[in-house]
Amino acid sequence: MRRHLHGPAGLIGQIFAILLLAMILEFGVSTVLYERASQFSVRDDEARRLAEHLVIARKLLEEQAPPARPRLARELTTSRYEIHWAPALAPPPPLAPSLDRMYRQVIGWEPDLAHADLRLNLASPGRNAVTAGGVTLADGSWMHFHTRQPIHQVNLSSERILLAMIPAAALLLMGGLFIRRTLLPLRRLALAADAVGSGSDRDEAVPEAGPSEVRRVIGAFNRMHARIYQLIADRTQALAAVGHDLRTPLARLRMRADAISDEALRDAVEADVLEMDAMVASLLAYLGGEGESEARAAIDLAVLCETVCDDASDRGREALYTGPDHLELAVRPVTLKRAIVNLVENALHYGERVYLTLQRDGERIVIRVEDDGPGIPAASLARVIEPFVRLDTARARDTIGLGLGLSIVARAVAEHDGTLMLSNRPEGGLRAEIALPAVS
Repeated sequence: MRRHLHGPAGLIGQIFAILLLAMILEFGVSTVLYERASQFSVRDDEARRLAEHLVIARKLLEEQAPPARPRLARELTTSRYEIHWAPALAPPPPLAPSLDRMYRQVIGWEPDLAHADLRLNLASPGRNAVTAGGVTLADGSWMHFHTRQPIHQVNLSSERILLAMIPAAALLLMGGLFIRRTLLPLRRLALAADAVGSGSDRDEAVPEAGPSEVRRVIGAFNRMHARIYQLIADRTQALAAVGHDLRTPLARLRMRADAISDEALRDAVEADVLEMDAMVASLLAYLGGEGESEARAAIDLAVLCETVCDDASDRGREALYTGPDHLELAVRPVTLKRAIVNLVENALHYGERVYLTLQRDGERIVIRVEDDGPGIPAASLARVIEPFVRLDTARARDTIGLGLGLSIVARAVAEHDGTLMLSNRPEGGLRAEIALPAVS
């Protein structure tokens, strides 16, 4: 089964967040610095217009007699600049240092203004600051002026921000795609590690790609992966050999037991042989479950469950099936049948009656095995699935095998991406419920 990795923030997400934060900081700092640097500057065309207006106004006022200068000053006032002249006007403040750049721009267009003692300063400082100042006339009087429009207004409109963010977002997306491609080998490695033991593509090595550090990690994982499955293969082969070697003397013991004339002794020997054979079978079924995985095939679960109940009935036990006549599902037939048989045999050992139920519950297929035995203490329901565990206080000690029946069931259910749940019935007895996905 392919499992997806979930987390509060993956590596790619964290890198995206870092890039986004860096981009926002860069945009904010550069905007502040740009606005600060250009706060008291004007465009060249604006400096040219101001310089021309001052030169013309100064020349016209100098040509007029002092009584006519106030009226002429009002006539020289425009929508951009306001001109004032009066005989008693005091000199404006000296040149503000923050307006040095503007001063150089104006003087650059009209050098004569430098000889007129041009002074510039700010009126109403702030975001809506306007330029004010004055120049001297030939008779030593002062002509005052100020602009009617702010020399600068920081423009942080949404359109400007959007235009600035578009290339940054494109760079962020491009960087994210490159990062995702760089980290793709790590994702493959994580999926491969998560799939170990699940029976899906577990013998396939992860391609070694990506940065050198990532390739080294993948190479180490592939070597570890190969060693693990070589150990499993060796152990499975050894178990098969041991199982064969053990069953041969057991078969000879069974044949020799038939020659024992004492019926009680013969029955005792045959019971011991049967128990030893069951132990070997259960041990091989549990430890051999990590070998080659059985392929899935579509079978009729209803027929399988009925067959298990019929086999129990043929042995004189009471096993009742309830469910549909047909229900097909793609499963591992031998593995699932072993799990159902183990549950039924377990129930028959501790109870008189077994109820096997098959039903579809939404997106799940539920197989339920219930008995009328003593049940299991609630505190031990989870522990009883562990291998080699026996609950002597809950069950009789005459159990055949090594206590691996429910462990084999749990492993078989996990191979089908299902769940196994044990609970005690209110009316007495144990309920074992296997839930399998309806779509395999």
